[in-house]
Amino acid sequence: MRLLILNGPNLRLLGTREPEIYGAFTLADVEALACKTAEQFGAKADCFQSDIEGELVARIGAARGVYDGIVINPAAYTHTSVALRDALAASALPAIEVHISNTHRREAFRQVSYTAPMCVGQLMGFGLYGYALAVEGLIHYLNSERKRG
Repeated sequence: MRLLILNGPNLRLLGTREPEIYGAFTLADVEALACKTAEQFGAKADCFQSDIEGELVARIGAARGVYDGIVINPAAYTHTSVALRDALAASALPAIEVHISNTHRREAFRQVSYTAPMCVGQLMGFGLYGYALAVEGLIHYLNSERKRG
């Protein structure tokens, strides 16, 4: 089983960016936890981060036939990107949307997700640990689908 872990704009700044909201952990910490969690369940995870919407869209588009599912933190693109939404829909891959903070406790514009309706689940507010939960949840979902199908 192979998973694609995608992180959107400004997440490369984790550890220094608004630590009162996002914590002190880094993107490297996020990626290490996601990969370690996947390995604990017999899966492999590949990680990619970009501030550029088109690069994220291209990765999603290239994921079909290579990956079994996607964990995505679209970051600010969550609230603006029809392109990411459409890429997730076109990929036909199960995806979990993850956010470090609980976006429903923040500004009103952050409470709308264009991408969540294309995902099988959404996790938010668990900080770094949310990535482990997202990976584990996606693996569980994929295994359940395989048993059904």
